[in-house]
Amino acid sequence: MKERIYIESTIVSYLAARPSRDVVVLARQELTRDFWHWAPSAYELCSSELTRIEIARGDADVAQRRLDFLAQCRLLPDIPLALELAQRLIAVHAIPETEPEDAVHIAIATLTGMKYVVSWNFSHMVGAQAKRQLETAITKLGHIAPILATPEEIYEEEAP
Repeated sequence: MKERIYIESTIVSYLAARPSRDVVVLARQELTRDFWHWAPSAYELCSSELTRIEIARGDADVAQRRLDFLAQCRLLPDIPLALELAQRLIAVHAIPETEPEDAVHIAIATLTGMKYVVSWNFSHMVGAQAKRQLETAITKLGHIAPILATPEEIYEEEAP
């Protein structure tokens, strides 16, 4: 059985977007594509209804491209305790109260035993400070924290 990784909305957004003129964003888009081609052979890709809701917003054509990528992931069932854990992560300031969806993504991944949360959200998930705050908070709340990582980090560490 393959280990499972949680695909957060920024990943399918990078996959579906037109090539960026910003060289950093363009590099991340390419890294995301490399990761996406490799990851299903190594992991079970999972996500949530929350991700589906988030990526369905905006331009209909681009939203459909994002949804097509998400269709390659297993959507996890609703986790009743996820909202409670998300609220606790906000209460301990691991995630700002202005970003409840980010807290729910982390809570779902934590409660379903994901190895990784894959994201480009540096502010609240995969930035160095965000990772430390989340890992510490999740552990103090009695759970095992998933590894919070960008596609680049996982691909460079684990791809053959």
